[in-house]
Amino acid sequence: MTVEHHPLIKDFPELRDRIHALKGQAHFAKLEKEYEDLDKQIVRAETRVENLSDDQVETLKQQRVRLKDELYKLLTA
Repeated sequence: MTVEHHPLIKDFPELRDRIHALKGQAHFAKLEKEYEDLDKQIVRAETRVENLSDDQVETLKQQRVRLKDELYKLLTA
């Protein structure tokens, strides 16, 4: 099973410059850190480094999607 990280720059390569520009804003930086931390936790769970139930992993994935949507809105505003 291949487990992938989902960094913003990989998911939105066309917004690379905008991502770097917004990292200086506290709100965006906080959300991006939360997103990256969630992504890492999901990868650890999927590779069985961290022992979470399938339901817990699904909840984390839903949180990651909501954060990604919020970050995308900031990136395209």
